[in-house]
Amino acid sequence: MPMADLELQIEMLGTDRGRVMAMDSAYHVDGSNRDRDVVVAASYCGVLPARFVGRHRPRGLVGVDCGIGPEGASIAGLWYLEALDLPAAVVAVAGVLLGNGGDVFRSGTISRLNRPAGDCGVEVGMSAALASQRMLEGDPGDPDPAEVTNREVVLTSPSGRSIVCTDSIAFALPEDAGHNVLVTAGHTGRSAVPYLGAAMPYGFICSDGGMGRDRSGVAGLAMVEPLGLAGATVDAATARMGDGHSTYEDGVISAANRWAQEAGVEVGMTAREAAWRLVERRPIQV
Repeated sequence: MPMADLELQIEMLGTDRGRVMAMDSAYHVDGSNRDRDVVVAASYCGVLPARFVGRHRPRGLVGVDCGIGPEGASIAGLWYLEALDLPAAVVAVAGVLLGNGGDVFRSGTISRLNRPAGDCGVEVGMSAALASQRMLEGDPGDPDPAEVTNREVVLTSPSGRSIVCTDSIAFALPEDAGHNVLVTAGHTGRSAVPYLGAAMPYGFICSDGGMGRDRSGVAGLAMVEPLGLAGATVDAATARMGDGHSTYEDGVISAANRWAQEAGVEVGMTAREAAWRLVERRPIQV
């Protein structure tokens, strides 16, 4: 079929708030979509197409993950658009016809999404049709960066202490002091020490940040030993930095201080197992 005979945008759903418009390429987004339409594009969601989408500021975007690829290049646009507070998600490429926006809408299953899309109620595993409807009906929040902590209690032990995931040690709460094990996602260099000292958790697991020269990414482990803090790090190659849940679910321990080792934490152990050993250890006497 000649390109001139193709409709560049096809309406899949219409409401008082706007439309869901399917298109074969993200480059077909235009000014008519601004502030009202969710666009479903059969394109990858890298930074380049995200620039074209972001320029026209639709209500939301559903694209394709295209295998994600090295350095996450095929979905990097999710976070480009998150910085614009624009909801965006991608579907798994294996289930759709590339270059066919209508099929992405009808057949796609969400594999990744950004924070504004999550605010609208989009979830991994959801159909593209439902995800685009959620973006059309919902509005993302506009939180201050300090409010996006992704804090969650993932486990409470028989002792009553909890394992808490949050994205930075800077997001510790007073209730964590002497009681909870914090699983976070920043590096553990010397700049982390004041935050650890202020939080005084029962234990902690952070990232090694890729270690750095002279193991500077884990220097804080030894620096907090005089405070009686039991801590460990995960290899930054195994878990996403800035994502405490990934530290807990994906991380593999790369270093541990004296108190963590005495609790049974070992290099090569999963972060999940290490966190359990920290939360169940006996209190440290310093």
